[in-house]
Order: sequence, then C-alpha cells, then structure tokens
Amino acid sequence: MIKTDMLIIGAGPTGLFTVFEAGLLKLKTHLIDALPQPGGQCSEIYPKKPIYDIPAFPEILAGTLVDNLMEQIKPFEPGFTLGERAETLDKLEDGSFVVTTNKGTQHNAPVVVIAGGLGSFEPRKPPISNIVDFEDKGVAYMIKDPEVYRDKKVVIAGGGDSALDWAIFLTDVASEVTLVHRRDEFRGALDSVEKAAELAKLGKIKLVTKAEVKELHGNDHLKAVVLKHADKEKEDTYLEVDNFIPLFGLSPKLGPIGGWGLDIEKNAIKVNNARDYQTNIPGVYAIGDVNTYEGKLKLILSGFHEAAVMCQFAYQQINPGKRYVMKYTTVGGVEGFDGSKKEAKKEVVQSIA
Repeated sequence: MIKTDMLIIGAGPTGLFTVFEAGLLKLKTHLIDALPQPGGQCSEIYPKKPIYDIPAFPEILAGTLVDNLMEQIKPFEPGFTLGERAETLDKLEDGSFVVTTNKGTQHNAPVVVIAGGLGSFEPRKPPISNIVDFEDKGVAYMIKDPEVYRDKKVVIAGGGDSALDWAIFLTDVASEVTLVHRRDEFRGALDSVEKAAELAKLGKIKLVTKAEVKELHGNDHLKAVVLKHADKEKEDTYLEVDNFIPLFGLSPKLGPIGGWGLDIEKNAIKVNNARDYQTNIPGVYAIGDVNTYEGKLKLILSGFHEAAVMCQFAYQQINPGKRYVMKYTTVGGVEGFDGSKKEAKKEVVQSIA
C-alpha cells in the first residue's frame, strides 16, 4: 500500500500546483490520474493550444505550462499512479482514508484532495452513422498536435471557442480550412468571431453557416464529407477533405467519485469555500474545476488559489496541535525534499571603519 501525507486525485495543473504548496509545508504528496501522463486536459486535449490568463505569461502553450509545473514541483519528489482511475474511498478507524484504483492499487493518507478537473471526458459526437469507422482515420474529436494537419484539407464543425480558435490557428498550418456551423451566430469570444470573419473575407477560412456535416465518405481513410444546408432549396455540398474535426465539446463525468457520498450539485462537488474547500466528508477536499460554490470561476488561476488555501488547513488536520508559521518564499526560499535549496542571494554589507 502506498502511504503519503496528502493523496491528490487528478494530475492536472491544479493537482500539480498542490504538490508545490504542500511541499512548502513539508507534506509528502502522491497523485492518481487515469491518464498515462501528468497534465490533465492541458496534456491530453490541447497541449499546443495557447492559454492567455496565466499571471506573468501573456501567452503560454498548455503543454509548456505543464512542463513548468513539473519542473517547479521536482524538488518535492511527488509520487504518481498514472493510467489508473480512483475507484473507491474507504475510511479507516484511525481516521485516514484508503483509495483503491480500478487496477487494485491502494493508497493511504490522512487527507484526500480531489483535483480532477471536470472529471473524465467523452467527446460529444455528431449523429453521423459511420463516424466511428473513420475515427483515427481522418476523424478526431480533439487536436493534440496541429502538425498532423500540415498541408491538409480540414473541415472543423462547431460554433464555440474551441472550433473558432482552432480554425483560426490552422489557417497557418493546413492548406485549406472550412468551418461549418449550423447557425449564423457563434458562441465564442467576440474577438475570435471577428477574427474568423476577417479571415473568411481574406479567403483563408471557408465559413459555412446554417449547415451540418451529415455524411462521411472514404475507404481506409476519410476522403470527403457532405454538408446538408438548413435552406432546403440548397443542394448538398460535397467536399473533398483529409480530416474532419467535430468540436462540440466534451461531456464531463465524475465517474466513480460520484458514488463516494459527496454532496454533488450539477456534476460538481459542493465545498465550503468560506474556509478550506472541504467537502461534506471531513478530510476530503475538492479544488479546481471539479468543485462548486457561489461565485465559482472555473479558471486555472482559481484552482491555484484554492490549492494554496486548502493546504494551509489540511496541514492542521494532518498535524493537529502543531503550529505552523507561514513563511513567504521570497524570505524563506524553497527547500526541497531532495536536499535542494532555492533562496535569494544574501547581500554582503561591509562596514566602513
């Protein structure tokens, strides 16, 4: 059985930053994630997508953010159980918890932190009869590496931020980009909508509204799609393509965590945000996109803040009666479990006789 001070379920950005905050308090951490690598959505879904709301980074690729977080937590030597899903939660007589994965790996800790983002994800697939036949053969529900589409004819379907952002991004990669949406209005950010419209005027994006992709054609690989128009007087449009990317979002599911007796509201875990982000089960906390409370903002920044606050209270639970005086890293530096020490250089003041 793996024993640790704080067990973190979810190795996305919020989970990774929790390792750092816990490490400052000399708490050992171990992370469980169903994905085969750390990073959560940032690694699995959009590693090459730029993020614009991380403080001090006007723009940073999601994958780079994960790399930086991994470098930041390296001195605290966290443990990882990857490629396994947290399945059951049991409380022992001593008040600690045992979390068992779907592969039978058991973990024991006095504190459990759920930082699983929005849970597990399944893509929302368009109702096309043979779409499964072309999955990984020209059809993809997310973009991990834009270079896959270098000099290819790409059709993107969707009307939200993801569809708009990728259509804009791929204009510099693909030989031809077609954006298909069943309505005239888009649900994305205004600047993205305006930029897509401008690129359409310049001929860099083929914008097709009030239409849907209804048929896929090909043998071993996708060769063409057929567009059905809302205007019945318009004939179907046959497009030769290399890739079709329907971006209708992902359907989040809490999975087994939903059966742990937690207070759930709209597929999110209710927490006490006035104090410590603890759930209705003492000793179990939820931070990041997986939790909910009045005024909740689902931002990576919010998850970082919640991690810092939660760790302060979790420390008291792990070390009852032990007083901890918070030290700023600018003053105390960062002392890793690996023996490393990062601190500001001390100025030498020489007295004048």
